[in-house]
Amino acid sequence: MENLLFLAHRIPYPPNKGDKIRSYHFLSYLAADFNVYLGTFIDDPDDWQYTDELNALCADTFYQGLKPRQAKFKSLQGLLTGEPLSLPYYKNQVMQAWVDNTIKIHSIKKVLIFSSVMAQFINESHPVDLIVDFVDVDSDKWRQYAEKKHGLSRWVYQREAAYLLRYEQQVASRAKTSVFVSEQEAALFKTLAPTVADKIGYINNGVDTGYFSPDLDFSSPYQADEQALVFTGAMDYWANIDAVVWFAKNVFPGLEKNHPQVKFYIVGGKPSKDVQALAENKNIIVTGRVDDVRPYVAHARLAVAPLRIARGIQNKVLEAMAMGKTVVATAAAMEGIPVDDSVAVSITDDAGEMVKLLDSLLTTPTEANGNRDFVKTLFSWEQNVHQLSALLMS
Repeated sequence: MENLLFLAHRIPYPPNKGDKIRSYHFLSYLAADFNVYLGTFIDDPDDWQYTDELNALCADTFYQGLKPRQAKFKSLQGLLTGEPLSLPYYKNQVMQAWVDNTIKIHSIKKVLIFSSVMAQFINESHPVDLIVDFVDVDSDKWRQYAEKKHGLSRWVYQREAAYLLRYEQQVASRAKTSVFVSEQEAALFKTLAPTVADKIGYINNGVDTGYFSPDLDFSSPYQADEQALVFTGAMDYWANIDAVVWFAKNVFPGLEKNHPQVKFYIVGGKPSKDVQALAENKNIIVTGRVDDVRPYVAHARLAVAPLRIARGIQNKVLEAMAMGKTVVATAAAMEGIPVDDSVAVSITDDAGEMVKLLDSLLTTPTEANGNRDFVKTLFSWEQNVHQLSALLMS
C-alpha cells in the first residue's frame, strides 16, 4: 500500500465532537487503503488515554501535547510577524522535525491536511501532493464572531478573519485539491478565492446510523413526567455557548408558561461559566460531560439547534435526525443539510416564532420517521469517504 501522511490539528479520537468525528472516520477508512502516518496535537489531557486506538490503525503515529493557555499566549506572536494568530498557536519545532523526517524516511508522496493550520508544516522543499480538508471556512467564522464583539475583541477578530483568509488562499493555491464539509462552504470559498475555484470541492460529513439508531435500547436519563428539549455539543465552544444562552433567555421562558414539565438539557463537556449560570433556572439542566449522548437524544421530546454562528454541517442535527428525532433549528444550524417537507425539521431565526413552533410540537408531537431515511440516503460515511480515497489515489 502507498504511504500517506495525515496531519490533524487535534487527535482524531474519540469521535465525540464535530471535527474529531470527521477526522476519525476519514482516518479509519483511509487506513484500509494506505499506510497512514499520523501527526497530531493533543490539547486535552484526557485524550492521551486513546492513543492505542489510533496506533492500531496507523503505520506510525506522533502525538504532541498542546496546552491551550500557553498556546494562546504564543499566538500573540502573530501580531509581530503579520500572521493570523491561529498559526503560531500550533507552530511547533518538534512536530516540524517529525514531519520532515517522516516524509524523507518513508518517501511520502501524498499528504492529507485536516484543518488549514496544519499546512504550515509542509513547505516547498517537500516533494508531495497536498490534499487539504479545510472543513469550514474558518476565516468567515472569525468574521461572524467579530460582528458580535466590541472594542479590542472586535478588532482582534476582524484582523484574524482578514489574515486567516489570506493564509487560506495561499494554502489552497499550493494544494492539488481542497475540500470543504458542504457544497455551501465550497461555494463560499470559491467566491473568496476565485483563482483556485477549479481546485475546490466538498465532501459531506456522515453519520454512523448503526450507532445513532432509534432501535437501540437506552435507559432514560429523564424523569418520567419531563418534556425534555436537548442540545448536544462541546460547551466550551463559543458558538454553542451563544446558542444555548440565547435560547435560554429568549425562547425557553415562553415555553415554561404553557408547559410546566418542560426541561432544557444542555449536554456536553466543559460548560463555560455562562452556561453553568443557566442552571440557576431549575428547569435548565447542564449535565457537563456524559459517557454517551445517545440516551439523552433518544428519550428527548425534541432536539434543538439554535445556533446563530455556524459554518459547515452540524453533526448534532444529523445525529438527532438519525435517531428519529424532530428538530427545531435556526437557519445557520441547517446550512449544508438540504431538508424538505418530507422531514420533521422546523427552521426559524425568530425567537417568538421558535416559541410557537416548540409550543405546538410539545402539545401535539409529530412523527419523524423520514428523518432517519433522509440521513441514511445523503449522509453515509462509506459514500462520502470513498470520494476522499478516490482523490488521494488519483
